[in-house]
This record gives sequence, structure tokens and C-alpha cells, in this order.
Amino acid sequence: MFKLSDFDFDLPEALIAQTALPERSASRLLEVDNAVQPARLTDRTVADLPACLAPGDLLVFNDTKVLKARFFGQKASGGKIEVLVERLTGARTALAQIRASKSPGPGTVLRLADAFDVTVGDRVEPFYTLHFPDDCLTLIEQFGRLPLPPYITHDADAADETRYQTVFAQNPGAVAAPTAGLHFDAALLAKLEAQGVEHATLTLHVGAGTFQPVRVENIADHTMHSEWYELPQSLVDKIAATRARGGRVIAVGTTSMRALEAAARDAANENRALAATQAETDIFITPGYTFRVVDRLVTNFHLPKSTLLMLVSAFAGIETIRAAYKHAIDERYRFFSYGDAMLLTKTADALKA
Repeated sequence: MFKLSDFDFDLPEALIAQTALPERSASRLLEVDNAVQPARLTDRTVADLPACLAPGDLLVFNDTKVLKARFFGQKASGGKIEVLVERLTGARTALAQIRASKSPGPGTVLRLADAFDVTVGDRVEPFYTLHFPDDCLTLIEQFGRLPLPPYITHDADAADETRYQTVFAQNPGAVAAPTAGLHFDAALLAKLEAQGVEHATLTLHVGAGTFQPVRVENIADHTMHSEWYELPQSLVDKIAATRARGGRVIAVGTTSMRALEAAARDAANENRALAATQAETDIFITPGYTFRVVDRLVTNFHLPKSTLLMLVSAFAGIETIRAAYKHAIDERYRFFSYGDAMLLTKTADALKA
């Protein structure tokens, strides 16, 4: 059984990217070829991605849009609070994290952004229900602040409001960006399309739990956060067509990977084929998992001891990922949300690769 310490590494703080590069596709790309062992590591840029793909391949993007989900405010007593909306549950209701000196009880009125009041409802661990006076999405977009990850030390500015969204974001609901998708711009997408590489989208609303560390040494004891996702029929059809012509399914980001594999796992458990679906998933992918849909993965570099590092280790092999991360650190790649990327291929045996 794998332990949390198996997924730890030392990262120089200077390698944590604090800002995005001016040009999306200028980020570096570490191509990891594990068809040979030890894996061959090639330093590229994201703009080189067309050279790594073939006509008939299918890129799957997550089209979620990040909400301006962070609010500062106060209680009626004057006590300061911080609110992070986790997800919308209705036109005027949402679940949220609340930081306060004392936990607010049901019926507590909170003033947010010095602009409007919300009322605290039932507790839905670990979140609070908030009742908004008007349409949640309208108020959030008008008065909220973009919730940058905790390891980015500056407050979100106008540049972040553009660069912490993908160019294909269209379905509001996430509190964190699907960061592998941040590397794609219109020019790169057009070049891939001209080459015969198809693309499709799904939606997974990334929750704040994506940043939560694993706190148990036996990773089998970890409780995964849940996220809502949707696979449209158009994507299911494109996956089938890609398989029929011998192409590869390439997930852009771990969120796309989780949605695809969750849907495929649930379908297999019910003895049916992959189908369009809307569902919640708390899928936790660790070494030994059998991947059913995804052949290759474009992903950023992840936090030590994180569930996402466990996912990529399951996909490409633990030793392969260790070698790739060592190379990235030695070569001064940029890490995490605004950092550089990898292109991984599914290993035949993730436990031994």
C-alpha cells in the first residue's frame, strides 16, 4: 500500500510561478515518453504541441469558468469575515467556506463587499449554506474577487482576470481554473485543427478541495472532495469516432481526466457503454487504477503530497513521474497553476513503470 511520503518532493520556493507568462503557449512543455525505460524526457514549449500529436487525435478540454468567488465582509457585530463560495446550489443559494473568529449560526446576516447582505442557512459540512438577496451569479460577478490559489501571494488584478481563465471558458461554476487549459490560445487551437487534431469539451466545476492537502499517511484513508461534472453527447460521440479511427484521447488537465474516467468507471460498473451524463464525482485515482478512456494527458506540475500528484503517478508510473519532476526542478521549470506543463502517456503498468 502506498504512503503519503511516497508522493513527497522538495521544491524550491522560487520555482512556484506567481504570474502568468504574457503569451499562453510560450510556457515550457516537458514531453515524457515512457515507451522506453527509463523514460525519455524532451524539453519543448507548448507551442510545439502539434509536433507531438497526430491527425485523428482528440483533445478534451474543461470549459468551466472561474467565479469571482472570494468576498471580504463583516458580521452585524462588526467582526471581519472572509467568504469563499464553493458552488452554486440554486438561483439564490450557494455553499461557501467562511473564515470568522466565531462560526456563524443559522440566521446570521453577513455583509459582503460592503454591497449586499447574505443570510447563513443550514450547515452542510464543511460548508455553510448562504441565501443571497438576488441572483447569485450576478452578485458574485459584480462584487466578488477572483480566488487565486493559496500559493500565489498577490491579490488578483486585471491581468489575472484574463489569464486565470481559459480562452474556451463558458460555464461559470469553478473556484479554481483547469490550469493545463491556460496554455492554449486561439493560434495554437487553429494550428491543431488545421493539422487534423480534433477537440471537444466537458464541464467539471473545480472546487476549493483541489488545494486541500492529504493529511493521512495511508492514502487509502483519504476522503476525496466531490465535484459536479457533465459529459455531453457530442463528446461521447467524438470519443467513439476517435477510437474507431485509431486516434488517441488526450485529456487537457486532471479535471478533464477525472470527469472522463469517473463517467467511464460508473458506466462499466453498470455494464454499459460510456454515455452522456451529469453527476457528482469523488473519484480518487491512485497507482493501480485501470484507465478506461484517456491515452495521454497534458498537465501542469502539482503540489507535493497532493491527490493530483498521485493521479499522474498512476497514469505515467511512479518512477517516471519522479524522474520528470527531478528534471523539471533541475531545469528550473515553473510550477503549479501559472507554471509550465507536461505531456504524459499512459503506461502499460503504472505500478512498475
